[in-house]
This record gives sequence, structure tokens and C-alpha cells, in this order.
Amino acid sequence: MVKIMFVCHGNICRSPMAEFVFRHMVEEKHISDKFYIASSATSREEIGNSVHSGTKGKLREVGISCEGKTAVQLTKKDYEIYDYIICMESYNIKNVLRIIGEDKDGKIHRLLDFSTHPRDIADPWYTGNFDETYKDIKEGCEALLEHILRK
Repeated sequence: MVKIMFVCHGNICRSPMAEFVFRHMVEEKHISDKFYIASSATSREEIGNSVHSGTKGKLREVGISCEGKTAVQLTKKDYEIYDYIICMESYNIKNVLRIIGEDKDGKIHRLLDFSTHPRDIADPWYTGNFDETYKDIKEGCEALLEHILRK
């Protein structure tokens, strides 16, 4: 089983969007039994809060539910549990390393590092552009899934 943890700052916008988009992709391919997928935050600011209404709305628009998800914080122990710790931007990686220490096994990546155009995913909390965030996350999730299936 491949275990993936998606990470952003608050776990209410980008990382839950990635969690549920990726989960939807593996369900469509009938391979969800081969994956354990979760998401978390590097900060404690939103712990216990539900997914941002902009993320919920965009996911609902494309037929994906994220009901029941509340923000949780990444822990040091998560490094041992997960095969991939997938961050939305470089700043998230810096904060993940503060929590877990060193990345001795090379598990930490930005989501779009798997794409043909590596880059950060802008935070829609600030941009307000959930459509652009979804487009980037979908691109990254497709590339990540392709990478994993090639292995």
C-alpha cells in the first residue's frame, strides 16, 4: 500500500483539495485499495476546522465530496508512516522539516515537482482563485499518480 500525506499551511484549502482529488482519481481507476491518502497542516491555526468553502465549492462543482474532513497537523511520527509527504509549495517543505527534522529517505516533494512544469501552488486563501488552484492540483495529482504507477 502506498501512503500519501498532502500538506499545506492550514489543511483547509490546498491539501484537502489534493487529498480528495487524488482519492477520486484512484477510485476511478479502481485501485483505491492500493493507497492510503490523507492531508494535514504545518500550522495549528485551523486545527479542527472544516474545509474552506471555496475548496468545498470547487470540489462539489467537479463532483467530488470532502464531507467530514477537518484540519489536522502533521506530526513527526507521520514521516515514518507515509511514503510520500507532498507539499503545495516550498514554504510548506521548510515548515515540514521543522516538524519532522531531516528528510533522510527523500519522501518530501512539492506536488508539482512531478509535473513537466515544477512550481509552487498558490494559496487560494490569499488569491481567492480556487479554479486555478484546482487546475494546478489536478495536474500535480495526475503526474504523481503516473509517477507511482511507473514504479
